Amino acid sequence: MRPSLPGGQFTFPGTSMTVQRMGYGAMQLAGPGVWGPPGDPVMARAVLREALEAGVNHIDTSDFYGPHVTNQTIRQALHPYRAGLVLVTKLGARRPPDKSWQCANSPQELTDGVHDNLRNLGLDVLDIVNYRVVGSGHGTQEGSVAEQMTVLADLKRQGLIRHIGLSNVTAAQVVEAQAITDIVCVQNLYNLVHREDDLLIDALARQGIAYVPFFPLGGFTPLQSSTLSDVAARLGATPMQVALAWLQNRAPNILLIPGTSSLIHLRENLAAMNLTLSPEALVALDRIAVPASTH
Repeated sequence: MRPSLPGGQFTFPGTSMTVQRMGYGAMQLAGPGVWGPPGDPVMARAVLREALEAGVNHIDTSDFYGPHVTNQTIRQALHPYRAGLVLVTKLGARRPPDKSWQCANSPQELTDGVHDNLRNLGLDVLDIVNYRVVGSGHGTQEGSVAEQMTVLADLKRQGLIRHIGLSNVTAAQVVEAQAITDIVCVQNLYNLVHREDDLLIDALARQGIAYVPFFPLGGFTPLQSSTLSDVAARLGATPMQVALAWLQNRAPNILLIPGTSSLIHLRENLAAMNLTLSPEALVALDRIAVPASTH
């Protein structure tokens, strides 16, 4: 029997897939700039294996990380996959030789992306595929997702995908997608500072749909706040652990996927679920982003 992590579990709606709320994001397993092989392939595999031994059973990945490298590393480290492990991948982008991030959302590109993920992960069917809307930067932008949802729904009918999610989307795009197919999760930029999705998180919670914040620790620009540091010091924790604990408290449908290529940081991230934030600490932390939450 595998250990159960603090923080509880979540079952994706309409599925039998139950995951620990603390998961693992695999993006950092690739080289610098999410390009090329990891600097330490042995360590990358060790991080994945320790995460699962600790109880993690939700890994977020994509074949455009590397590209191909992250999925291949997951396969090398974990295949054959243990029962209950949920691998969530995403489509919608590609990485040309100049290392840029380009949109790849045509029907053919999405279909090819599914087959790339299947091949590099060593799977016959993908648990969950998120369609990521690629715009300028990491912000959302309005625009129809109907064509892409129709393609993914057809791939689901073909048995290549079990369930579908969305990434980097607006509330209106979620509604549009739900008119075409069932949506089990939404993955957007959200953390203690960037809280533009507060209303969306609550709406999804009422529907039992998972909300998976990417860059939960700030991404390429780690979160910095004197309030965050003060709360962490009082708890004997790191600011990043407090940021994760705050997210875990924010809503029951939030699933965490902090990423790292370090065993030390992995252990710190997992330990964040043991933190208890007092009502006073939560109020102080909430105030960090009050201006952003009113936009």
